Amino acid sequence: MSVLDNREEATKMVTDYLQKKLKNKTKFYLNDFYKVFPDDKPRQVKKFVNSLVTDGVLEYWSSGSTTMYGLKGAGKQHASEGEE
Repeated sequence: MSVLDNREEATKMVTDYLQKKLKNKTKFYLNDFYKVFPDDKPRQVKKFVNSLVTDGVLEYWSSGSTTMYGLKGAGKQHASEGEE
């Protein structure tokens, strides 16, 4: 059974991981989430991370060529661009 099958536990794992890293960085590549769920396939992890964006737990950030993810409302970029 995959950790991703338990949505609450998987969401907590993601938010805990990102909270620990917030002192150093606020935006993360999809590959960073593979470390949180090493036993799951990349496609499963991507679907789950994208569902967290839909649920409002995470948000997308794009440089134009790269898409990154961050906790909703966290980071300097969020405030400087006037996003809500």
